[in-house]
Amino acid sequence: MDRKNTLKNWVYELEKIMEQLRDKKNGCPWDIEQDHKSLKHYLIEEAYELIDAIDDEDDENMIEELGDVLLQVIFHCQLAKESNRFDLQTAARRCCEKLIHRHPHVFGKKKLNDADAVLKQWEKLKKKEPGNSKRRSILDGVPKTIPALMTAELLQKKAAKVGFDWPSVEAVIAKIEEELEELKASIKHDDKKNFNEELGDLLFSVVNLARYKGESSDELLRNNIQKFYKRFHHIEYVVKKANKELEDCTLNELEKIWQDAKKL
Repeated sequence: MDRKNTLKNWVYELEKIMEQLRDKKNGCPWDIEQDHKSLKHYLIEEAYELIDAIDDEDDENMIEELGDVLLQVIFHCQLAKESNRFDLQTAARRCCEKLIHRHPHVFGKKKLNDADAVLKQWEKLKKKEPGNSKRRSILDGVPKTIPALMTAELLQKKAAKVGFDWPSVEAVIAKIEEELEELKASIKHDDKKNFNEELGDLLFSVVNLARYKGESSDELLRNNIQKFYKRFHHIEYVVKKANKELEDCTLNELEKIWQDAKKL
């Protein structure tokens, strides 16, 4: 094997490039100014760009975006290394140790036959780890900065693992109908405070239905947003082709084009 093209060498090369970019004398002024907090939104942005590449099934873009995510990992490790806190090797070793610890059915003698058993074992092993033993609630551990839909889903999943869940899909739908009626009542009485609360309850219940059926509400909403974008773009195309402006069209005209877009 060509040693120059091994994974270790390329990761090492990336680490050395980052060291040079951060060099106080001969590095890049922008890179030198960064810290963990200033880089946070770049990590989030790169992760979402990777998700787009995955959804588009675009391998070339996936290579690009995976590299960008890896760069963020290298960057944060370099910052920590400069203040003698930890480095890339420490982070990689911790990850290896965790994976081995949580997979005794692969790296040990214990055997598990299905994914559900693996997940149950995973949760039990997580509880025994030092960082998780200090948690006051089983709901702890969900990142504060992830989107609200995903937060709701993760909290519901944690509660469901200990048996706090709906007995049937019919019960979930009944709860949605109940919340919808309460929302209608808040609108009827023009109660803004109650409206906000009831709408939140309805959203939470809808997330519950998606989770109960094994679907991601965040993913479903993203798909629906994409569908809306395509159909509305069709409206824009048709109106522009007719040498008109959207603002000049009646709602009935726009609705007719929308229905045509649905057929497409």
